[in-house]
Amino acid sequence: MTNLLSPEPLFSIITVTLNNLKGLKKTHHSLQGQMSQNFEWIIIDGASNDSTIEFLNTHNLPYLSEKDNGIYDAMNKGLTRVNGQYVIFLNAGDRLADEHTLDKITQNTDTKHFDFIYGDSLEENKGGKTYKRARSHTHINQGMFTHHQAMIYNASRIKDIRYNKDFTIAADYDFTLRALQDNPHTLYINEPLCIFEAGGISQQQVLKGRKEQFKIRQAHGFSFHKNLRTFITQGLAYRLRLVFPKLYWFLKRQRD
Repeated sequence: MTNLLSPEPLFSIITVTLNNLKGLKKTHHSLQGQMSQNFEWIIIDGASNDSTIEFLNTHNLPYLSEKDNGIYDAMNKGLTRVNGQYVIFLNAGDRLADEHTLDKITQNTDTKHFDFIYGDSLEENKGGKTYKRARSHTHINQGMFTHHQAMIYNASRIKDIRYNKDFTIAADYDFTLRALQDNPHTLYINEPLCIFEAGGISQQQVLKGRKEQFKIRQAHGFSFHKNLRTFITQGLAYRLRLVFPKLYWFLKRQRD
């Protein structure tokens, strides 16, 4: 894998990790296999005490390793090191959808400037992979419209934006809301851009995440009644997914 040292690679891929060598190896393998190597890999490690640092040194991968105040603090550290035109966040364990993903994005951005790019996702769990089609970014008032790992931010657009560390689950939602202010020039790519590894903190603490999203929407001036309706709808959808997963995915496909 080539980690470009040129001052302006097309992509800056930020990976935060803590004691997750198995996941980090998956992400490394995905990036190593990309047909396009026009990217820099920014690795922010939270002072792991497993074999992560040995792995990074063995593969001559640049990294920062120090204690942090959580995943969003680590992401902010990554943002200060960005040299690329577009920023992608892949946590340890997450992967790009296939070896052509960066090429596909590049082909779509060759002649045009976009402030924000997004696509579909593959969510991986013990049962295999589930295709998750993105909703339109105009539905962000209803929550995240695709996985964070399938969102690509123009670095110039987010140069003054940082993750709000007051939120431990949904700071990426707040971050994206701010990135999408003032009608940015967006591009939707109608295919999966990432393989998201299920089971993270956002899926372990679903109610807390919904409460944070509610608070974020209020801070952004959303109508209280519409906000409350969204909160209730999210809760019902989550219960449906738990109790009747086949029905949930059928209805979701019809809506999408």
